[in-house]
Amino acid sequence: MASGSFYVQNLGCRANQADGAALELSLRARGLVPTGSRDAADLVVLNTCTVTATADQDARQAISRVHRDNPAARILVTGCYAQRAPQDLATLPGVTWVVGNSHKLQIPDLVRIEPPSLPFHGQIWVGDLSAQTQFLSAPVEDSARDRTRPILKIQDGCNNRCSFCIIPSVRGRSRSAPADDVAAQIGALVPRYREVVLSGINLGRWGRDLPGRPRLAWLLRRLLAETGLERLRLSSIEPLDWTDELLDLLASQPRIARHVHAPLQSGSDRILRRMYRRYRTRHYAARIRKAHRLLPQAAFGADVMVGFPGETDADFEETRQFLADLPFTYLHVFTYSARPTTVAAELPGQVPAPVKRERSGILRELAAEKGRRFADSLIGRTLSVVTLQEQHPEGRVALSDNYVKVVIGGDYLPANRLVQVRATGHCGDLLVATPV
Repeated sequence: MASGSFYVQNLGCRANQADGAALELSLRARGLVPTGSRDAADLVVLNTCTVTATADQDARQAISRVHRDNPAARILVTGCYAQRAPQDLATLPGVTWVVGNSHKLQIPDLVRIEPPSLPFHGQIWVGDLSAQTQFLSAPVEDSARDRTRPILKIQDGCNNRCSFCIIPSVRGRSRSAPADDVAAQIGALVPRYREVVLSGINLGRWGRDLPGRPRLAWLLRRLLAETGLERLRLSSIEPLDWTDELLDLLASQPRIARHVHAPLQSGSDRILRRMYRRYRTRHYAARIRKAHRLLPQAAFGADVMVGFPGETDADFEETRQFLADLPFTYLHVFTYSARPTTVAAELPGQVPAPVKRERSGILRELAAEKGRRFADSLIGRTLSVVTLQEQHPEGRVALSDNYVKVVIGGDYLPANRLVQVRATGHCGDLLVATPV
């Protein structure tokens, strides 16, 4: 396909969004033209996730919809599901290529190959990721789907071996973007954006594989010193990687968003051991409580899994109480999903689906209540917000540095501005604010 239009659809995490942005840029550099609709594209790239069975189902449904609504399109499936189970995807109607994470960098060349006259279906390009050293990274800078908070992936892969997780086998070992590259990319974004989000599969491990083994806090200080970026936000970081040095930096640097997200998974030490997690609840609580002392108005979030094999009512109650006792402002609640080839998939004590749904509902209600209380505590306070593309009948929607959405009334404000506002009340799930 020597020329034509394309559309990239990303499923899953922020790292996938960053990978998708890199693919968009590389396809455009080869002469293909992006289109705002997958229904009108000659090539549709589906960048998949495989962290749960639901993620797999979402990918298959997306492939089916593209083939149904745009049967002439060539479909390229890539990402983590493509790396894990390429044969399953190659047989689906409409799929022309299945390209694993191992071959993502080669996608621009693959799609420019003119297919033979015979049926060209389900060609697989997947290899071993264990020795992968190449790093695919570009910020979401020109995507029509995000023009206010670009995501820059600076780390990929994971060396942990949690018993439930498939990600190390589909992303490879931990590897870091060189500091010079990160600084250059941030510098290129500064003239256009107020906030940039740093992301990774295991972001807190950035630098451990680079010469001199630099740490994330060192990189952040360099970015603040060498660029004029107004706000830098960190995505999820493992609990023990929220070091004193990193927390002190967040507390002392107003240009870093007051936002601490630390995956928990379970509030039961017994379950954490079965998960092969490297910390216990006392370690986790100590990190969050220190962060809260330093940053009392920060956002605090966690990933929590319900229904892990062997999770009893008592284990779940430990988790619920642990979450209730800590100053979280939001929670991402996930239901355990067995992943092929993982240790947890073979463990006894698989929890029935109705029990998992009930437990998930309880934690989601707890999260909603914590979110409401946090939002209430901000009324009357001044917040630093970045305006988003999103509009609301009452005005422009914005996101505060402590991760609360607000709607700004009064005079019209364009997107992609960093402004000070005062929270005055509620409008549904949003805070209402006025410019200061």
